[in-house]
Amino acid sequence: MALFRTFSAAIQGIDAHLVDVEVDMYPAGSSRDFVTVGMPDAAVKESRERIKSALLNSGFGYPSKSVTINLAPANVRKEGAGFDLPMATAILGAMGAVGSTDDYLLVGELSLDGSLRPVRGALSIAVCAARRGIRNLLLPAGNAAEAAVAEGVRVFGLRHLAEVVKFLNEPAGFAPVRADIPEAGEEDPAIPDFSDVRGQTMAKRALEVAAAGNHNVLMIGPPGSGKTMLAKRFAGILPKLTFREALEATQIHGVAGVLSAGIGILRHRPFRAPHHTISDAGLIGGGSGSARPGEVSLAHQGVLFLDELPEFPRGVLEQLRQPLEEGAVTLARSNGTLTFPARLMLVGAMNPCPCGFYGDSTRECRCTPGIIQRYLAKVSGPLLDRIDLHIEVPAVPYKELRSKADGQTSAMIRTRVEEARAIQRQRGFYNSQIPPSQLRTLCALDETGERTLEMAVRRMNLSARAHDRLLRVARTIADLDKSEAVSAKHLAEAVQFRNLDRNYWN
Repeated sequence: MALFRTFSAAIQGIDAHLVDVEVDMYPAGSSRDFVTVGMPDAAVKESRERIKSALLNSGFGYPSKSVTINLAPANVRKEGAGFDLPMATAILGAMGAVGSTDDYLLVGELSLDGSLRPVRGALSIAVCAARRGIRNLLLPAGNAAEAAVAEGVRVFGLRHLAEVVKFLNEPAGFAPVRADIPEAGEEDPAIPDFSDVRGQTMAKRALEVAAAGNHNVLMIGPPGSGKTMLAKRFAGILPKLTFREALEATQIHGVAGVLSAGIGILRHRPFRAPHHTISDAGLIGGGSGSARPGEVSLAHQGVLFLDELPEFPRGVLEQLRQPLEEGAVTLARSNGTLTFPARLMLVGAMNPCPCGFYGDSTRECRCTPGIIQRYLAKVSGPLLDRIDLHIEVPAVPYKELRSKADGQTSAMIRTRVEEARAIQRQRGFYNSQIPPSQLRTLCALDETGERTLEMAVRRMNLSARAHDRLLRVARTIADLDKSEAVSAKHLAEAVQFRNLDRNYWN
């Protein structure tokens, strides 16, 4: 047999696409050639040396013929070392060492001794196999737990090329990996509890409202007032991940190569806190070669925390506008357009001025008005419009700081959040995503509410987008209050969460 075919997959964005791996062997001339065609990148071309060593060191020998490998379709770029295993298996098939692999999809990187190394995007590859009707997936044992979460495909985690050959010749001796699905309601011990926070009643209430309606929030206050402490506890009051949400988040983390070893599926909502020196590609996604998910996509179904917000380059912050508005990032490349999910909750924190003490009653601010204005201007109006709640986090008074009374726990707040979100799910969307066509119906106001809204828009000089977001926040407050109608008191509380527009930027 000189011609043999097997199947593998190429990652594009967060999706995988089926790739035919075809091998042809023919008598060698003066030298034995090993040629790979089908738009391979440098890592795929380098697989020639890994495959040769792996075959020899696994005891299979190497054919005394020239080898041509075609990765089809040829118009899809093939990247990474995950094609090592299917290419080596196809060569062995052409040598007669294994039988047909038509019902198998193979992926894995080879070490020189023939052992298998994990690859990126195992869950996406398993989903691809199921979608294309391929019943069995063979991949490194390190990826097995992740891939096994997909439905409709049997996953086998193997450790060595010799084990792959044994499996293909005697599959009855192997059992598929069972998916490890987490129990509903499992707590994350790494998230600290809200009861640790002393004082900051208004900030806690704002974060509860934000969690209940899936709203973005910005906290501003002096150093040491507890902004970071609050943000780190925010994920603990969010509802537990549903299985569908966990699948989406796991796919993104798997493709990005940041999924911890042995983790099958994410059990808790992502919490990403990049440093302010991050690049455009690091935050939004992209990079040289194939585009990778950025922090906004890694925070999909979770929280993106940007501490010291004005310290981020303004150009980087401005790129947040699309994902905050649309819940996705679209990256245009010369070979096509990729879309990464980015439905996240943004939590920003910043000082009121460079020294941090503007407006503080106990410490003097040494910044001039011009310096303060330039500092605040780093956060643009269009970006602020996409942040629903703006709250002040003042320094905690000594008596509250030393108080022994425990505040409400994260579990208590989360119960109220889940109840409010259950109301919203019956409508088909969270309040932060209420479409403009339904805003007047779901957020209908009486005469008192109309006067309150008009006064807020005039005094705070709110844009049309900020007006809509104010109504959405009021709708969330009403849901927490278990009220069908949005009353003036709900709207008044929502206005309090936009005071920074007037106190700082206006």
